[in-house]
Amino acid sequence: MVDSFSRIVRLGAGLGKNGLLSDEAMTKAIEALQICQDKMSARHVVRQRLIATEACRQASNGEQFIARVENETGLTLEIADRRTEARLAVSGCATLVEREADGVILFDIGGGSSELAFLDFRAGKPRFHAHMHRFIRAWTSLPVGVVTLAESYGGVHVDRTVFEQMVATVRDMLTSFTAREMMLQCVSGGNVHLLGTSGTVTTLAGVHLGLERYDRRQVDGTWMGADDVTAMTDRLIDMSFEERVANPCIGADRADLVLAGCAIFEAIRREWPCGRLRVADRGLREGMLVELMAQDGVWRRNRPGRSGRPGGKPHHARQRGGRGRRGRSSGQAQPQSHSSSDTVT
Repeated sequence: MVDSFSRIVRLGAGLGKNGLLSDEAMTKAIEALQICQDKMSARHVVRQRLIATEACRQASNGEQFIARVENETGLTLEIADRRTEARLAVSGCATLVEREADGVILFDIGGGSSELAFLDFRAGKPRFHAHMHRFIRAWTSLPVGVVTLAESYGGVHVDRTVFEQMVATVRDMLTSFTAREMMLQCVSGGNVHLLGTSGTVTTLAGVHLGLERYDRRQVDGTWMGADDVTAMTDRLIDMSFEERVANPCIGADRADLVLAGCAIFEAIRREWPCGRLRVADRGLREGMLVELMAQDGVWRRNRPGRSGRPGGKPHHARQRGGRGRRGRSSGQAQPQSHSSSDTVT
């Protein structure tokens, strides 16, 4: 990684009320995307993939926002479907899957949707991390994220009663997931761990580690036991809003969202009580990078050159500034109005 940038813009804030992206949210997003464009230009990026997710999938003016982004920043975003989003999350977190695991439940808690995928290794394991997505046996996209749940229940003053109501809401959504029982059987009878990628789990890990300031290097790849997760969740519930703002791993941007995220995570834990969680400070962007690298032949065997092409000229990588310089940008996942699921055999 040579450069990165992240900003919470809440693109889908209020989307559930009128089905539209607000002018204020779009302006904030475009300001952040302009910074991404500036970084990518400075790095002389020659090939890129840029995606928008749930906010643009649901909003009736999503396409207009995409057009405005291109007009004002020069960036062309694609609106990724939910299956693609789940696959990219798996690809981005592949290196954190425990090699001895019989299965992994990967979840990505976004602003307006939450993706869930079950990786089944009982019949074998991938030879390369780039092939991890081929082991997705089941996946679903829940119509709830930290922004939508916090808007429904409030995120400033959350007591245990409100927290349990949020958990119950999410568990109701999981009842229609066709792979639910199969996954529970695998969790009960094998070595299955959770793998979480989102601000929720990275926040839990940061608080668990007692960091004085958030440090990705310490958080990414951290293991937490079930008791650790319970203790950190209880600690966050007992905090006042002001205490959450003051915590260096939460801050003002996440203080009203973190407990909604914990409720979504708690619903997943109660459905599939795995003993361990691995925390990922990575996800869609890394998944896009892995897939671009795979297209360049990085993992091909017996290649005559660096890319598997005669003469070893890597795909797209010998152009000006292209060698080892790739930028990162993605839209922020936000609200949707219905769920979808699929089972892969």
